[in-house]
Amino acid sequence: MVRVKPSLSRRKFLVTAMGATTSAIALHGCQNNPPDPTAATQTPASSTNAPTSQPTSLYGAGATFPVFLYLRWFDEYNTQNPDAQISYQPIGSAAGIQQFLAGTVDFGASEVPLTDAELEQVQRGAVFIPSVAGSVAVVYNLPGVETGLRLSRQVLPDIFLGNITQWNDPAIAALNPDLTLPDRPITVIHRSDGSGTTAAFTSHLSAISPDWQSTVGSGLSVAWPTGTGIKDNAGISAQVQQGEGVIGYVEYAFAKQLQLATAELENQVGEFMAPTEEATAKAIATIDLSDDLRGGVADPDALGAYPIVTYSWILAYQQYDDPEKARILKDVMAWGLTDGQAFGPELGYVPLPEVVVEKAIASLDNISTAPSA
Repeated sequence: MVRVKPSLSRRKFLVTAMGATTSAIALHGCQNNPPDPTAATQTPASSTNAPTSQPTSLYGAGATFPVFLYLRWFDEYNTQNPDAQISYQPIGSAAGIQQFLAGTVDFGASEVPLTDAELEQVQRGAVFIPSVAGSVAVVYNLPGVETGLRLSRQVLPDIFLGNITQWNDPAIAALNPDLTLPDRPITVIHRSDGSGTTAAFTSHLSAISPDWQSTVGSGLSVAWPTGTGIKDNAGISAQVQQGEGVIGYVEYAFAKQLQLATAELENQVGEFMAPTEEATAKAIATIDLSDDLRGGVADPDALGAYPIVTYSWILAYQQYDDPEKARILKDVMAWGLTDGQAFGPELGYVPLPEVVVEKAIASLDNISTAPSA
């Protein structure tokens, strides 16, 4: 692995990351000076691999959920390995899965790993690498109520079902006696594209609300009963920033970078939890991954756990025609799973549990070069 030094200024990194999603959010992020995402607490180990004689490019696409961390990883790696160029396009989990199945990318990314039926379509085989862990935040824009808004296991699905339509509804007011809630309509927004963030969010709503489960269900895309569809996490974030009375959901890293107001959600044991690093880590620790590293939790039962969390996976092929592509992908992922985890907390993610790191690194051995014809 390579030893790298922090190389991006705060402005350059945010423009790079947000430019891959929406330039409007990039500008806002720079103007409001969010926490510096370039100050690494750890540097990666030196690589024993010799540089390649010809440039090798890897192209990945998929989830917007992990975009801040992936762009950081790949920029650092590219800086110290100019002959290994790795690009990533945050186009949503559903589109990333489709491109992976079609073989038009070198790797995909998703909060939902492939199903068994999808896996059968991949003649080159697939390796699921859990690489990022984080939470889905319920974000809102309500002047005068920037913090402390509580939403219960009944109220949250009722808002997104369209059953609760006013911010000062008695059900919300009863949960928030110390807040002055305005008499104004709730404007619901949700993802319009196939989204792993949506999959995590709707899985939780299905777990806590029989009405949601029976009328909407869960998945990368669902038939929303109310609200307006917006493309990707960056689009949702921009709409929340611009519209008073709006409520939606995003990967927490977007809320952190843009200082969006986040609701405290009631967990399975009755606690109201914000999407902090500690509360997210407690929930992630309850996920029991399968032997091929697939899995999730729709409603964590741990004390102190934030209730909506997920892993995000890199989708790699088992066999690559180009040995350099296989080597570079394994090298950058091995670094990302170890020293690269240190970048996560400052960007809004949580480090992977050690046991998951060990299994994910071991899974890299399943990536190889296809035998010659």
